[in-house]
Amino acid sequence: MSTAKKILIVVAPKDFRDPEYNDPREVFSEVGMEVKVASIQSGIASGVDGTEAPIDLTVSQADPSQFDAVVFIGGSGMLEIIKDESLQILAKKFYTAQKITASICAASGVLAQAGILEGKNATSWSGIRDILEKNGALFSNEGVVTDGKIITADGPTSARKFGEEIVKALK
Repeated sequence: MSTAKKILIVVAPKDFRDPEYNDPREVFSEVGMEVKVASIQSGIASGVDGTEAPIDLTVSQADPSQFDAVVFIGGSGMLEIIKDESLQILAKKFYTAQKITASICAASGVLAQAGILEGKNATSWSGIRDILEKNGALFSNEGVVTDGKIITADGPTSARKFGEEIVKALK
């Protein structure tokens, strides 16, 4: 039985932000964590800059008991599906199970709409700050914000640090 930590990365089927996916994934691999990729549909997800991410399972198939953390990746594709209820349900399941629940950039809107950022310090891409605040988040202009088991980041420039914070939280 493997003792490696398991991370579920959630991406939009198309137009996720490549560095927000690639940088944390690289950090997770460097420390030997296992990564699975989920999306709202099967197949291969594609990033804005051409990164291809084979989908291991759909969001509705994901079982929080099989993972140590969930990481929602931003980008214009995530903005298009930000109101998808299956994403919010997944975020709630991980949060309720006391697992690390993380998001970067526009994906922080999923956590906000799932109701799990209420009263929490969080950050996101500035374009969705209003969604976070409307859902009770205490918005921060920091690059990466950790509040309990919730880790949020503002975008691509913070992607590597975001990955490192998730690793630190799982130790």
